[in-house]
Amino acid sequence: MTSSSLDHAVFGVFSTHALHLADKHGVFTHLITEGPATSASIAAARGIDEETLERLLLVLAAVSVVERAPGGTYRVPDGHAALLDPRSPRYLGDFVRHLVTNTTGQLTRLDDYLARGKAVADAGRPAPFDSIYRDEAATGEFLEAMWNLSFEVSKELVRLAGLEDVRTLVDVGGASGAFAVAALRHYPQLAVSVLDLPEVGPFLDRTRQAEGLGERLSFVAGDFFRDPLPAADCLSFGYILSDWEDKTCVELLRKAYDACSPGGRVLLMERLFDDDGGPMATAVMNLSMHVETQGRHRTAAEYTALLQEAGFGDCSVHRSSWDKHLVVGRKA
Repeated sequence: MTSSSLDHAVFGVFSTHALHLADKHGVFTHLITEGPATSASIAAARGIDEETLERLLLVLAAVSVVERAPGGTYRVPDGHAALLDPRSPRYLGDFVRHLVTNTTGQLTRLDDYLARGKAVADAGRPAPFDSIYRDEAATGEFLEAMWNLSFEVSKELVRLAGLEDVRTLVDVGGASGAFAVAALRHYPQLAVSVLDLPEVGPFLDRTRQAEGLGERLSFVAGDFFRDPLPAADCLSFGYILSDWEDKTCVELLRKAYDACSPGGRVLLMERLFDDDGGPMATAVMNLSMHVETQGRHRTAAEYTALLQEAGFGDCSVHRSSWDKHLVVGRKA
């Protein structure tokens, strides 16, 4: 083929699986810790098949995930090491595993959606989070993926949020506490409660213990559709509204408005579409939202409109250096 963009579209399914398998079998860890190596030496060290590994590495070199020298040695480029090293807080392996082991299998439903529409095709299917939290292993895998996606960017988002005057924060659907931990580390006066389904509680407890946060981090078991939101100076929604349709989002934001202290604020942390329909990661994850949830990604203006419909004003947009950004609404 002559178009590199078309090549990536056609063959991307192979490179994603190659990335996942190389990560799963410790190939990137070996290259990062031991330095450049041949497929033969990596295979011997990791106890895996050399021929299969060489073919995987050739794919990864073709898409510039690794670099291949003329002598057949491979290395991880410096700019990729933090994303491919399981010891790094920016590690993407758990998220890639979720895409391969969970999301990919659901993409076949898109054909049925095109033919009949999502509402008809999904009739009778479990609610999105009934499936995601179906057992402890599935819950843990999903929460690990969400931590990978959220923790490092949360360090920047909490600074952008300017929470110096906030004493209490409720992180709605806060999972195992990625944003909560980042906020508590940065603002010593802050206390954070994570509201999420009961299945998440044990994972949040592990975070609290691992981080040594004591009573500053608490868990509230509940369903944010059925239960009132706890009162706080600030309420945050990270990758929550993109799971739901506009009407549901406004209902949640109205509950947040009721729970928010006068003069307080709500934080929406989401991928944002540009006016031209990009970036690519947001467009791809928008398709993922279609099969895994009932939501979609939006522009900053669309999130601002949802906030205003729920009663918030003085809205502002704060873009991070990552692909997750902040939209703020204030309660008069």
